[in-house]
Amino acid sequence: MNLENTLIEALDMKFIEIGEGKVTATMPVNEKTRQPFGYLHGGASVALAETVASVGAAALIDSETEICFGLEINANHIRSKRDGLVTAIANIVHKGKSTQVWEIRIQDEQEKLICLSRCTMAVVPKKSE
Repeated sequence: MNLENTLIEALDMKFIEIGEGKVTATMPVNEKTRQPFGYLHGGASVALAETVASVGAAALIDSETEICFGLEINANHIRSKRDGLVTAIANIVHKGKSTQVWEIRIQDEQEKLICLSRCTMAVVPKKSE
C-alpha cells in the first residue's frame, strides 16, 4: 500500500493492525487535525473512520478483479479532544458480494469513546484500462 502523497500521510495516520475483518490505526490530535477552536475536527475523525474501513474492505476482496469505495458514512461525535492520540478500531459487521458494512470506534488513550461511526463500502468489478 503506497501511502505517499495521500490523506493518510498528511494526517499522520499509522496502521497498528490489518487483519481479516478488523483494522486498527492511530492519528494524532495536532495542528493538522484540529478545527480553528482547538479541538479535534469532526472531519478528521470521519477521514480516519473511512480510512480504516476502506483498508479493511480492501483486505477482504479479490484485488485482481475488484475494487472498493466508500458508499456511505455516518459519525456520532461523542467527546471532544484537544491533543494526544486517537485510535480507530474498525470491525466488519456485514460482508456481502457487493457491499460491506463496518463499525468504527474512535477512542482516546484511556479508551474513552470519541466518535462512533458506521461506513458502508461498495465492492465493484475493476474496469479494464
